[in-house]
Amino acid sequence: MVGSVSSVGRNGVHDFLLIRATAIIMTLYTIYIVSFCAFSGDISYVSWTQFFGGTFTKVFTMLALTSVLIHAWIGLWQVLTDYIKCTKLRGGLQLAIIAVLLGYFFSGFFILWGA
Repeated sequence: MVGSVSSVGRNGVHDFLLIRATAIIMTLYTIYIVSFCAFSGDISYVSWTQFFGGTFTKVFTMLALTSVLIHAWIGLWQVLTDYIKCTKLRGGLQLAIIAVLLGYFFSGFFILWGA
């Protein structure tokens, strides 16, 4: 078993469960968005901003974004630990990926909850 500070879960079982839980959240969010698009009739700027102005949609969107980022981190961590054997290179790539994922999180947060 590969254990590291950079892994999200404490072991493979936790990572497996996190991947499955985030996949369920992303699926439910996709159904939520597709249902809005399918049943709202004519989608306009006003209806779209009202939809994303609701607290439930904002919270669900942040949960879905966080799920995507956790899902991506676990997948990329597994790929890096499997294929990049040089510890310094792997650490640098992990640091770069963490920076990008945090940038995505805060961009999403400020876009959704700002102004």
